[in-house]
Amino acid sequence: MLEAYLTLKPEFEIIAMEREDCRDVAVLHGERFARPWGDGEFHSLLSQETVFGFVARQTNAILKKPLPGFILARQVAGEAEILTIAVQAKAARAGLGWRLMQAAMREARARGGESMFLEVDNGNTAALGLYRKLGFEKVGERQGYYKQENGALSTALVMKRVLR
Repeated sequence: MLEAYLTLKPEFEIIAMEREDCRDVAVLHGERFARPWGDGEFHSLLSQETVFGFVARQTNAILKKPLPGFILARQVAGEAEILTIAVQAKAARAGLGWRLMQAAMREARARGGESMFLEVDNGNTAALGLYRKLGFEKVGERQGYYKQENGALSTALVMKRVLR
């Protein structure tokens, strides 16, 4: 029985982010970003009517596992924006980024969103591949936008997708 559990492929559900999730979200954000946001920042953002998010939870775990992924977005006046998204390194390639993005796009459309924007480091090839597969196209650049751990600055690509 233990062997079956150890080889079990994780199953995930995508559910609406709640304020109680902010601590776990901040922990994962800290693992994935050089300049992490704190749980207070997430709580403050999530308290705004225009901001929404989703978290991924593993449904077939016996013990509580760290949060494998989340997305936070904002939708105002017909335009949505991905504020941040993160997936645990060990959960990468499990389709969580795709599922989180799909949930955010559905919610933005339901709120009247006609287009969605995001910014991504031009060196983040995995994220760029995902966003392109989802139909996002480059519409601009921000030179020297992201500060890397080594102090170097990299370019942010501004990407857009029509939702309607």
